[in-house]
Amino acid sequence: MTTDQRRQQWLVPDRRLLTGSPLLGLIRHALGLAVIGVVIGLACWPLNVVDRLQTRLYGLMPTDAGAWSTAGVVLALLPVVVMPVLLVLQQGAWKEGAGSGIPSTVNALDDPASMPKAMALRGTLQRGWLWSIASLALFPLGREGPVVQVGAAVARFLQQRWARWLPSLSERQLVAIGGGAGLAGGFNTPLLGAVFMLEELTTDYAITTIWPALVVSAAAAGVSNLGGEPLFGLGVINVMTPEPEQLLMAIPIGVGGGVVGGLFNKGLLQATRQVAPWVQRYPIRTGVSLGAGLSLLALLSWGTSTGDGEALLQQLITEGMPNALAEGGSVSAGLTSLWITAARVIGPMLALAPGVPGGLIDPSLTFGGLLGYSICAVVGASQHLGVALGLASGLAGATQLPLVAIVFAWRLTGDQQLFAGVVLAAVVAAYVGRLLARQPVYHALTLLQRAPRR
Repeated sequence: MTTDQRRQQWLVPDRRLLTGSPLLGLIRHALGLAVIGVVIGLACWPLNVVDRLQTRLYGLMPTDAGAWSTAGVVLALLPVVVMPVLLVLQQGAWKEGAGSGIPSTVNALDDPASMPKAMALRGTLQRGWLWSIASLALFPLGREGPVVQVGAAVARFLQQRWARWLPSLSERQLVAIGGGAGLAGGFNTPLLGAVFMLEELTTDYAITTIWPALVVSAAAAGVSNLGGEPLFGLGVINVMTPEPEQLLMAIPIGVGGGVVGGLFNKGLLQATRQVAPWVQRYPIRTGVSLGAGLSLLALLSWGTSTGDGEALLQQLITEGMPNALAEGGSVSAGLTSLWITAARVIGPMLALAPGVPGGLIDPSLTFGGLLGYSICAVVGASQHLGVALGLASGLAGATQLPLVAIVFAWRLTGDQQLFAGVVLAAVVAAYVGRLLARQPVYHALTLLQRAPRR
């Protein structure tokens, strides 16, 4: 299919707005979009509950280098048991739920023939259960894969069942909008849903999908995060740093985030290629080995390598590096910070490479925030500034999606004063990440999923 043909598919007009009363047609269109968003939000709500439970379990870790509790040790060792169980399930009864969820959604958008299988209820539920088990075992992975696939599947299901009551968008349009809305619902960030849909799922900035995506994403985020998710996920960073200083610090942080993000991109892809044959032949043996690696990282990093990383970032913003980890002078503290950053890069590779459902947004934000914190600590700049710029640089370097990274970093820290620095850090990181890894990670994972198994 040519680029022009794909563009035409995304520019399908809504004929219901062209007949009858324009006002009634517009109201019906908006209500239909809102209903889709509400249902997507309800579908994402259980995953958000699991994420909050994971944060509570993370609190049992001695992240300040304190003494390990019995519960903490059990949680740290849990991957040794859970990982082989997940891999056995993925190779057997729950094989339809394996993988992130975003590559299968992208493949379905590119190949309509694969849409029914990719958006099937069975695989969607399996992916949600697999991710939930891994999350409660404190695997270091994000949740964008499952929530994007959930949103896309729900949107398609509604269109298939009640098409005459919903806006007459094409199947591909609605699936892409639903995928973005799932991300919005998972992270309480409405604008992120529309930006992710445009920058990653469709790569086509068409007005016929932009405002419907905003309506659906806003409804999904409003419903899925009732009674739990804070307005700004990591708390407000209130730093009055002049723009020249922001831009000056954005360059090294952007370069650092791009290098680490690019290496993470390449490492994850290479690990996925290498591990896949072993998972198929020896799921239990491979699972025990990978789980042992995750447990060892947890024990050697005082538990900071576990979970999705949001709690660790909150700790950096509210408390800074814990005193017990920062003891021994600036050199020792710097080495400790670099080790925790490395653990936060290696851990997600071990968790995601065998196809455990999850995502790399949270891991990228985490190692980016840690890196920015460390760089600013070394040069004597505001460490809060470092976290904010690092969030954007880590995510942009790993995904090569600078707009997504900008919106996410801005939303998580809630400080408009840092917008200039965040933008420059994200752009620099995306360029540097592209130099190290020519293919954006989601595109590369999509192509890897299409490749025939040997």
